[in-house]
Parts: sequence; structure tokens; C-alpha cells
Amino acid sequence: MADQENARRNLAFADDFISATLIDNVRNFAVEDGVVVNLSPEPMVTFGSAVPGIVPAWKSTTLKGAKIVSAERVAVLKMNKITNLGGVGLRGWDWLGNRIKSFPRDTPLYISAQDTVGTVMTDPLAFTNENPAVAANQEFTLKLNLWWSPGQTDCFIHNEHPFLEVHTQIHGLGRMQKFHEREQSALYEDVMMPVGYTHDPFCRVAGKNQWEYPWHRYYADTDSIWLAIELHPIS
Repeated sequence: MADQENARRNLAFADDFISATLIDNVRNFAVEDGVVVNLSPEPMVTFGSAVPGIVPAWKSTTLKGAKIVSAERVAVLKMNKITNLGGVGLRGWDWLGNRIKSFPRDTPLYISAQDTVGTVMTDPLAFTNENPAVAANQEFTLKLNLWWSPGQTDCFIHNEHPFLEVHTQIHGLGRMQKFHEREQSALYEDVMMPVGYTHDPFCRVAGKNQWEYPWHRYYADTDSIWLAIELHPIS
């Protein structure tokens, strides 16, 4: 499938509310309207005028009436409707407290089905922007899922992940935040997340398949849906 140009399929969390398409080996692919996420360590080339655009590795943009000239792999997501969007828990999404017993019971944070979209070769130090020169590629399993929370939701301060991750805002307005310690008064960095934006990685490489994260959280300023992009190391 990966050798076929514009090989496409719906992602596991696509539904009547959100169209979500995975496209591999992208060549001259028209995008009518949607958030386009570059799921690759290689640049994505876009075209909508006389001057082509470049979307760097693991970054995103919003395209309207344009096309992707070339990319290894992308996801295109678009909100189709938002009335009753908050009923995700009635449409198969899982409240995070069902998976983490210590999760605060008054926090309305819901996760969609997760989709394993394939594998990718990248250098962890290049992914984290610590060393842009690729020196030691390794293989990762690439997984995607969506999150939903209503406005003014604290989505839990944490610092442990056994994978590399970034997030893309799909609907609403939120922020990714860093803290000196596990206390919201210890905030030291606030990264705004408008629709179509993917933040830089927060983690640093601490050893072989070890990633060091600061205390961090997502905070939903408005009703928000955001995409989690996870790279899980293959032993």
C-alpha cells in the first residue's frame, strides 16, 4: 500500500463529526479544506499559488483549495459539524479515568480509538530538535488518537511517557504548558494551540529509548479536540 501513490483510508476515529483521512506516498493530492499534518521526518511540499510552501517534519498547516505536491505520509482532518460534539462519551470515546485509577474524577477528558498507522524511521535527537543532523535512525510505530475536553479543562499535569509525542489542534483553542513541578502555580512556559498548529516536542533524549519530559499538560481554553501523535520505539 505504501508504494501506491495517494494510498488513503479513514482513520479509526473518523465519524460523522470529524473526517480523518490517512494518505501515504502523497503526490499532487488536492485538499479542499482541512488541517494537514505531516506524519514524516521529511518535509511536505504544498502548492496553492506561484510559490510552493514547505511544511517541516512533524508539523501541520490548514489548506483550503490547495494541494500537497509531495509528502511521505499525512493526515487530513476536518470538523464536519460541532452541534452535540461533546457527546463523544456516547459515541465510543473513553473517559481517561477508566484507564487511570488515580485520574481526577471531575476532569472531563475523553480519548478516541487509537489508530496504528505504520512505522517510521527517524533519529530521536532530530525529532526532539536537539540535533538536526540525522545520525542514528531507529524504527518507531506511529500511533494517532484524538482527545476532547470542554472549555476551561485542566487535562492533568504529568511527566511520564514511554514514547515521543507532539499534538495538533483540530478544533477550538487550547495550550500546551510546562511547569517547574506538579503544581499549576509553577507554570513557566505557555504554548498557544490555535487550529492547525502542532507544537514542538517537549521531551529530551535521556538514553536508549528513554525520554525525559518536563511536568506538562494540555489546557482547553474552549471546547477542544486535538490530535496526539505518538512514536513508540520498536525494540
